[in-house]
Amino acid sequence: MNHGKYRLIIPFLAPALLLYAVFVLYPYASAVKNSFYQWRGVSANKTYIGLDNYRRLWDDDNFRIALSHNAQLLIVLPLVTISLAMLFAALFVQGGRGVRGADFYRVVFFFPQVMSVVIVGVLWQYIYHPNSGILNSGLRAIGLASFAKPWLGSAQYALWAVAAVVIWQSVGFYMVLFVAGMQSIPWDFYEAARLDGASRFAQFKDITLPLLWENIRVAIIYIAIAALDLFTIVAVMTEGKPNRASDVVARFMYEQAFTNSMFGYASAIGVVLLILTFCLAILLLILSRRERLEF
Repeated sequence: MNHGKYRLIIPFLAPALLLYAVFVLYPYASAVKNSFYQWRGVSANKTYIGLDNYRRLWDDDNFRIALSHNAQLLIVLPLVTISLAMLFAALFVQGGRGVRGADFYRVVFFFPQVMSVVIVGVLWQYIYHPNSGILNSGLRAIGLASFAKPWLGSAQYALWAVAAVVIWQSVGFYMVLFVAGMQSIPWDFYEAARLDGASRFAQFKDITLPLLWENIRVAIIYIAIAALDLFTIVAVMTEGKPNRASDVVARFMYEQAFTNSMFGYASAIGVVLLILTFCLAILLLILSRRERLEF
């Protein structure tokens, strides 16, 4: 019986597995192999250098700067994004029931998520422009000219200006995720809590959060993995400038490969980034594991 089942399943799985092997597993394996070579990427000639790329990476100050930025974003992005998404979701779903106009607001908040990252980056470049940008112009118009900054040209603000854009684009997606989870919670739970005299905050803490934990767990893992990437938005908005103040590992890897023609070194950076991402995902899965609540 089982033998016949597998005979039916394998033909359907084989094309997908083949595509996955060719376009995912093979590039990974190639990157690992290339990381042991000195290779400029323009010829078939490669020089085997063993672990020299990894030793160089260990001593590379620019890599450490980029990695420290990813580490900071790894803390800030999940915390701020999930907090805002949870706040908006709670406002749109009061005690398990939707509020008037909630569908319209969901579309408005979700809209940045469907925009291309490149378009978002270019749009915010204009918003952040120190002279003609709407942000500084607005601050000057309301008498807060002292708060106007060269947001993308300042080593102090560039990284966080980019982080704000990432949060702006992604918060709507997680808000919709949390709204869907909240609306699946039975209304009777909130009604019983109100009859017992529970406050709105107590209902949120004791009912919403525990029953929404699986959604929160998924959100944390997704945002954390995204915080280790951010290549596109950084490359479009700042290219890691000024003086690498907004650089991240993925953009630094791209620079080594396609600007400096050091594909072996870039491959080593990619392998390290892959290992860090994998370890982070496993760690978060373990730390966020809780007993699943059924309702």
